[in-house]
Amino acid sequence: MALDKPYKDIPGTTIFDAEQSRLGYHLNQFCMSLMKAENRARFKADERAYLDQWPMSEEQKDAVQARDLNWCIRLGGNIYFLAKIGATDGRSFQQMAGSMTGMSEEEYRDMMIAGGRSIEGNRVVGEDGSAQAHRQKGGQPQGKSSQKAGA
Repeated sequence: MALDKPYKDIPGTTIFDAEQSRLGYHLNQFCMSLMKAENRARFKADERAYLDQWPMSEEQKDAVQARDLNWCIRLGGNIYFLAKIGATDGRSFQQMAGSMTGMSEEEYRDMMIAGGRSIEGNRVVGEDGSAQAHRQKGGQPQGKSSQKAGA
């Protein structure tokens, strides 16, 4: 029995609910494995070989290798687990968040210091705010590979 999910109409947002948790279980377990130095070394030495040890979908593996966090999130990744990939790459959370918005790290920082994105025009899909798909580079929702996932 499907649950009513009115939150699916929030532009630029994927809610990590039970469905997303099930979808991304192995992706998130892979991310957690990067907490161990020896696993980070193995991953960095041969990403594909390390990813192939996990029962993730090919699309999840492609999203990881592309370092497209929005794509990973649509495929069930949780940002707190995905942060392990960024840490493995030597990236700060601020750098990662900036990459998810299509902004540079500096633009993202400045936006957050100024109070973040306005809620005006961003409450539901179809309004005219800055998080809407038609306002994003390439006319896609936040992230460079939004068209890759069928979520």
